Amino acid sequence: MIELIKHFLILYTGLFAITNPVGAVPVFLSVTHDLSRSQRREIAKKTAITVVVTLITFALIGQWIFKFFGSSTDAFAIAGGILLFRMAMEMLSGKLSTIKISQEETEEFSEEVVTLEEVAIIPLAIPLISGPGAITTVMLYTAKSTSLPEKVTVIASIVAIGLTVLLVLCSANRIKAKLGRVGIKVMTRMMGLILTSMAVQMIINGIKGAFGL
Repeated sequence: MIELIKHFLILYTGLFAITNPVGAVPVFLSVTHDLSRSQRREIAKKTAITVVVTLITFALIGQWIFKFFGSSTDAFAIAGGILLFRMAMEMLSGKLSTIKISQEETEEFSEEVVTLEEVAIIPLAIPLISGPGAITTVMLYTAKSTSLPEKVTVIASIVAIGLTVLLVLCSANRIKAKLGRVGIKVMTRMMGLILTSMAVQMIINGIKGAFGL
């Protein structure tokens, strides 16, 4: 039980750093600036649900994807580590990773007339929160899980991230008021530091597995 709790906390912390819901607050407020409080809550709810569904789907089908493309988990770990490392470098500078969403895309969605469902799914849930980094991570952790309890722990951590996303987005105005731009950038840098160590460890594990070290 203690090992499962430790496994859950490690994965939850990693996913929190990768999804970085606090860093997504400015984008959320930008694309929902002309909406009412109830509409923002509805978008936050749909965004959280989309994040959970997306990550659980890839966690469950990850092994079939590996088999279909003939890729080993070690090779995927190296590629995923490189991807996460690039994201981390951008986050360490206090910016949202362009691997997730660019400034041009944010401005485009804030100017267009779109439905609540469209805003919640794209760009908020995908790729801003549950982007390539998060998808890669859940696929790898599920593939590395050797028992059913461990796989359930991965699913539980995804659900916990979904609840965290919901809480953060529903409190977006208060978070921005409390932290401000500087505070959000500091949080983003902290998440980038955690993500850097995860990326390096992922690459090391991949190399060890690939070469039998």
